[in-house]
Amino acid sequence: MRELGRILIIQSYFYPMGTVLLVSGPTASGKSALGMALAQHLHTVILSADSRQVYRGMDIGTAKPSLEEQNLVPHYLIDIRDPHQSFDVGQFETEATDLLNDLLRTHPVVLVVGGTALYLKALRQGLDPFPTVPEAIQQRVRTIYAEQGIGALQAWLERVDPDYTREVDMANPHRLIRAIGVSEASGRPFSSFRQGRAVARPFKVIPVLLEPDREWLYRRINERVDSMLEAGLVEEARRLYPMRHLDALQTVGYQELFTWMEGACSFEDAVHQIKQNTRRFAKRQLTWFRKESDWHRFDPSTSVDLIDQVMRLLSAE
Repeated sequence: MRELGRILIIQSYFYPMGTVLLVSGPTASGKSALGMALAQHLHTVILSADSRQVYRGMDIGTAKPSLEEQNLVPHYLIDIRDPHQSFDVGQFETEATDLLNDLLRTHPVVLVVGGTALYLKALRQGLDPFPTVPEAIQQRVRTIYAEQGIGALQAWLERVDPDYTREVDMANPHRLIRAIGVSEASGRPFSSFRQGRAVARPFKVIPVLLEPDREWLYRRINERVDSMLEAGLVEEARRLYPMRHLDALQTVGYQELFTWMEGACSFEDAVHQIKQNTRRFAKRQLTWFRKESDWHRFDPSTSVDLIDQVMRLLSAE
């Protein structure tokens, strides 16, 4: 720790705001546990970069840190909205950068932990300006979704922006509606607006990625879904069922249980779909991260001491 302190003092001449340590990876890769351990080791705090953990009441299904964990390590950008309230990447960028400006005054290192790739990109590089989408176009896309379902949106996006389909959560209608709306309004693929020059941040960013063996990850996903069910995921979904139409609830884990509650499938089929859709989501996350070459990659499926490795990285940077 003494050596790390010396390094951080040196870094402060170049990055007066301090250092942001990003910890990310696909769902169930162990990033939350690693973030907790590092935050305790560094006596610092965690800022969440998870687009669903911002919502109150969505606890088990989003693998939100427990109250005990939040008491051990202060967490930010968790439980800051009700499910009916909007929260998008622009709001995340604004609130996250404002928080970092404050937190880095008293903490030489602050952790940002989460797997929402667009949030992480916005935090690191800023956001490109997007065209305004006329209400008529937004309403047309929403009507297609209401009448034909998410499959119609997926096929539509595949036609107008196949590149974006390889990284977006294709089970999230809110993201699909936004991307299609921008494409229709501009006549250009949504992904073409995400190529701008990165903004300069007044802090150093060290990005750490957990990139496990796929078989290990899929086994962890299956085990975590079982653990969520044991912890009361069904009861949580029942409580959220009246809000199932909200964008926040268009989430793997809840949607499949809502389908079962409506009698459209068996409980066993719903559980199978949760596991399968979670694996697909993890695969899309891995695909996105593989295009980002500057992450420091670690395999959590090995016996390597990840805390030691990340601390060494932090000292060396």
